[in-house]
Amino acid sequence: MAPTASGWALLIAAGAANATFGLPMKFVRRWQWENTWIAWTLLALVILPVGFAGVFVPSWLSIYSGTALHVAAIVCLLGVGWGLAQVLFGKAIDSIGIGLAFSIVLGISAAGGTLLPLLTLQAGAATPGLTLRIVVGLLLVIFGVAVCTIAGRRREAAQSARITAGHSFTPGLIMALVSGVLASFMNVGLSFAGPLLARASAQGLGPTRSMFAVWLPLLLGGALPNLLYCTLLLHRRKTASLFRESGQFRNLGLATLMALLWFLSTVLYGVATQWLGEWGVVLGWPAFMSVIVITAGFIGIASGEWMHSGQTPIFLQIAGIFLLILAIIAFSLAHDALAPSQQAHALSQNILPGMYVR
Repeated sequence: MAPTASGWALLIAAGAANATFGLPMKFVRRWQWENTWIAWTLLALVILPVGFAGVFVPSWLSIYSGTALHVAAIVCLLGVGWGLAQVLFGKAIDSIGIGLAFSIVLGISAAGGTLLPLLTLQAGAATPGLTLRIVVGLLLVIFGVAVCTIAGRRREAAQSARITAGHSFTPGLIMALVSGVLASFMNVGLSFAGPLLARASAQGLGPTRSMFAVWLPLLLGGALPNLLYCTLLLHRRKTASLFRESGQFRNLGLATLMALLWFLSTVLYGVATQWLGEWGVVLGWPAFMSVIVITAGFIGIASGEWMHSGQTPIFLQIAGIFLLILAIIAFSLAHDALAPSQQAHALSQNILPGMYVR
């Protein structure tokens, strides 16, 4: 299989893994959300990145020395922003509902995670035809997520006559908007990590192993807001004692499965952006978001979440998924439209696939 085709296949696998990583949480017993989430945070954002960096990047400290330390600090700060997005996302769901929160956050994240790297790193290399294809793909993502959101709201209305009260819509909307912008910082962090990958490559590390030198500062930064928020909830709700009750090993096993699925999706996405070439982070991120929504939509239908909701919500959900599939095709066509001269220039400059070195 050609590297480009393999890149898209990895990206689809990454999105599917990301969409399913939260399923084990449904089987957790007695723990509250903060118990499970802090366990997931420690495993997925601290232990696994540190462990994999130690195994696959034995000289990782030297990669961050000198001028690269400044780049690592920027990547870490972008990770903090992404981590804060996860906290705000959870609060937004509580205020404005799952459907609307997903629509706003994923739509803005897909757009921001594409446009920011494009404007800051690739603006001079974008042709009018390529830009048009990217814009069409982004519009399909936004419309597709919006249609899925309408389907979700109609499903909820059909399945329950209760109207959620006690939540303020405006603060929830603001939190969702901010979360969508900050969620794109993970992809922006990858786009700024070229110098780190170049130093790792100079030490003889391959593209896949080099990525762990980027994930380490990015995910450690992302862990900080999640750990602080979970710790606050454990103290406020007095739920830390649940860790001492029976069944914690079962719950810890489920949290570990969540962490492995999520970390696998993250690693696969990073490798996919490299195999897709220097435009991988621009074209891969919205496609990655689309696969997550598509997979989650099919999982919801298969698991019976749409029962007793009528035909219209299901039809809208399938229509939204179809738009997202078209978006992935659009980004694939945009990638195919890249001028061979641009790709040859990247190779002549020894730019690692998937990253633009400033």
